[in-house]
Amino acid sequence: MSEEIRIKSHRGIYSAVFDQNAIVNLNNNPDPDAVYLIDTNISNIYNNELDDLLKNCRVLLIDAKEENKSLNKLPDYINELVNVHQIRRGQALIAVGGGITQDITCFLASTLMRGLPWYFYPTTLLAQADSCIGSKSSINSGEIKNILGTFTPPDKVIIDVQFLSTLESRDIHSGIGEMIKVHAINSPESFDRISKSYDEIIKDKDIMEKFIYESLLMKKKLIEIDEFDQGPRNVMNYGHSFGHAIESATNFAIPHGVAVTIGMDVANYIAFRLGISEMSHYERMHSVMNKNYRDFVSIKIDIDKMLNALTKDKKNTASHLRLILPDKEGKIKIVLQDNNAEFKSVLNDYFERVYA
Repeated sequence: MSEEIRIKSHRGIYSAVFDQNAIVNLNNNPDPDAVYLIDTNISNIYNNELDDLLKNCRVLLIDAKEENKSLNKLPDYINELVNVHQIRRGQALIAVGGGITQDITCFLASTLMRGLPWYFYPTTLLAQADSCIGSKSSINSGEIKNILGTFTPPDKVIIDVQFLSTLESRDIHSGIGEMIKVHAINSPESFDRISKSYDEIIKDKDIMEKFIYESLLMKKKLIEIDEFDQGPRNVMNYGHSFGHAIESATNFAIPHGVAVTIGMDVANYIAFRLGISEMSHYERMHSVMNKNYRDFVSIKIDIDKMLNALTKDKKNTASHLRLILPDKEGKIKIVLQDNNAEFKSVLNDYFERVYA
């Protein structure tokens, strides 16, 4: 695929390009002035393919675990960048990894020395199909997920689907969860199309690449309208309020995109039970949601812990939960919902009847 997606941002236009030779080019043509922040899993798996880069360039290895995307870890990264690699103004940070590596690099690039250029080689499906565009970084503080962050787009995103060949099944399902999400937001027809292609996406790399491209085009429309997440872009949080709460309640045993898939299914169920949507939309969407999370139903979700995390979501108002739910036409909308006994009863009912 040779297509280039150009995204307008407050810092100008940046691009996402598809390049199936990116791994080779990364190793053969490194930037001598840059510091490469590389996921340790990528450095291990692609040690031979990236041998020159790893041996001869300034590299900061990132152990891509959720607890390392936190405020208390930032001084370690800054110390290595400044004192070990002697980073200077104008020198780029180049992220090679998934969403955690992206968040750390973006946050550092936006704050270190009042701003550094940065580039991103996403290596997970979730990062390639969703998080690589949109400008946002998110950092955890204590037990509160994604409470800190900035809006700092990369100078360029380089997508090589060859990286996906070494992903575990859980990471593929995580990425597909975000692809399902943006297709559902785009229109009921888009959702139905990706649902029908679900099994082919898993099996066929070319079909996977096609849906990655479509997913980014759908997201591009929203982030160009609302880059700073003040209005229309909020619908991109469909499944995320519940998903983040599920991640917190399970100590991140369920990968992000899978937790979002469960979160979308919860949202659809609650919407029809509270009369906001129709049962037909929940039923129409449930089959593919269940396909994407069914390998994880053995992981117990503590409802009290989930509710506690849900009430701390930064998108809430002082008196209401701010949820993203389908309406009676199946369109995804922002809804303010009372955190009352009826809501809690329906949530409990979902996990007793459906998530099993």
